Amino acid sequence: MLKAVQLRKDYHMGHTVVHALDGVDLHIPAGGFVAITGASGSGKSTLMHILGCLDRPTAGLLEFNGQRISGIGEKQLARLRNQHIGFVFQTFNLISRTSALDNVLLPLVYTRRAYRRKHALEALERVGLAARAKHTPSEMSGGECQRVAIARAIVNRPRLILADEPTGNLDTRTGDQIMAIFDELHAEGITIVLVTHEVDIAVRAQRIIRMQDGRIVEDHPVAPEQRQVVLASRGQGLPASGAIQPMQEPPAERGAVAGVLGVSATGE
Repeated sequence: MLKAVQLRKDYHMGHTVVHALDGVDLHIPAGGFVAITGASGSGKSTLMHILGCLDRPTAGLLEFNGQRISGIGEKQLARLRNQHIGFVFQTFNLISRTSALDNVLLPLVYTRRAYRRKHALEALERVGLAARAKHTPSEMSGGECQRVAIARAIVNRPRLILADEPTGNLDTRTGDQIMAIFDELHAEGITIVLVTHEVDIAVRAQRIIRMQDGRIVEDHPVAPEQRQVVLASRGQGLPASGAIQPMQEPPAERGAVAGVLGVSATGE
């Protein structure tokens, strides 16, 4: 699904050039579950933003599903994000004075009205929050806010989910509940790339990539027995409603505009 060849990302700070990414080669197949780890400043979040088409590399090749990304325009990038990629962030990135339902509706804002509310409610139900649809983020716990963010990420049935420190602001039990949702989504065939500094979270993936100074220094699979030990020691939490349920396929979007969520828009 994702192929990166010699990715570089440089930032100019006065007369100094900072190499946030320094020649990254990476292949992530469809249906994979990858954890990217590393110290602060290692380049893991920069890599995730480029893989998610939120930023462009200074040099190198990036392909998404066989499509070369470097040559396409901003509207095409936004359409790709909206239709195929879901994002989950450590700080949730929810609109604080807007209900959970309306937050989940954001990626569907230009979809036909007959479908928007239905699919947003289905996404909330999948993460166990249908009963909280009218509540605002300020009326919810951190774990509930993250579940709303996941519902927003999956409402368009993406093929890829990118999660940047999704458990970083949560306690252990709530973090386990969030990871249980990712486990369920991965079991459905969704590709997941998760950035984390927590070893216990990283081993929930099938594969761990460790970065240092903008480079990949380790890339290895997670032994199934290692993952089972972690699950047994931490427990495998689930949302209040239990395992998430399959959601019906949403209608195709009509056009796209730029933005973190890749919100679609009419017109070309």
